[in-house]
Amino acid sequence: MSRGPGRGNRRAVIVGLLLACGALGAGGDLRGQSPRVTIEPDTTEIHVGDPLALRLAIEHPADFAVRWPDSLSLGPFEALALEASPPEASADGARTAAVLHVTAFELGELEIPSFTLELTDGGDGTATVSTDPVVIGVTTVGLDESGDIRDVKGPRAVARNWLLLWPWLLLAVVLAGGGYWWGRRRRRRPDRVDSGPPVPARPAHEIALEALDRLEASPLLERGEIKPYHVEVSRIIRAYLEGRYRIWALEMVTPDVISSLGHAGVDPGIRTAFERFLDACDLVKFAKWRPDDAACRNILADARTLVERTKFVPPPLAESEAAAAVS
Repeated sequence: MSRGPGRGNRRAVIVGLLLACGALGAGGDLRGQSPRVTIEPDTTEIHVGDPLALRLAIEHPADFAVRWPDSLSLGPFEALALEASPPEASADGARTAAVLHVTAFELGELEIPSFTLELTDGGDGTATVSTDPVVIGVTTVGLDESGDIRDVKGPRAVARNWLLLWPWLLLAVVLAGGGYWWGRRRRRRPDRVDSGPPVPARPAHEIALEALDRLEASPLLERGEIKPYHVEVSRIIRAYLEGRYRIWALEMVTPDVISSLGHAGVDPGIRTAFERFLDACDLVKFAKWRPDDAACRNILADARTLVERTKFVPPPLAESEAAAAVS
């Protein structure tokens, strides 16, 4: 039985309406441009545990911005870091690029699953885009493809001609002596022992509070750059400790900073507060911990509290000294 042309036309109209409605529902009000995302790995095969860079490019309207997630669930892969760049103007609107670093600890042809990114105009306008899945081959290191079991080799013979070894022994002695001399020289440097870091030109607390204000006004949190944000707030407080207590805090690990504060006569309660603050920053810097937005803003408030609590306040002048200063 033949079908009339009217039924085929109606089907085409219905399909067109469904596609149009789907496009409107998925993107919201996007000022005439639908966002799209591309994902490209720097290689399609890695060794187990090796880092892999995924390059993301999101095309979107100029008045929208990408809201980067604090964490991603990528199946057999583990997200290591996300490096996002500021948006750049393009012919159709704007383009935001980022590099997502991942790794895997399983073998085989593994798939990085599709994940969704959210865009917002700062108000009620939102949209989402989803990446395509990416298949990556993960192999072991030093795989012997022959499949044969190798014979066990005996121990290597030690060279019995000691005359061939004496140049290397002499080199080792020279290097050890040089290291010992350099270490003693560094310990005796007057600018590292006899005096602390350079005295800042302005009060250390003023410099620190201004730096914290600049960090709060920066777009690091909006771009999801949690680790750089904590690296900077930790640097500000360590620089403050150098100017306030004359210790080399920028070059020390956290336990050494706290120990130096003790030698400087800082109250144990203050030392504990600085230790908790620096430990919280170190968790983000070195342990891949990603706190939420509220915790990030709290760490900045804690930094201000520490500076205000420990800033140097000159003692009040005696009445005779004040009269002399006025005269």
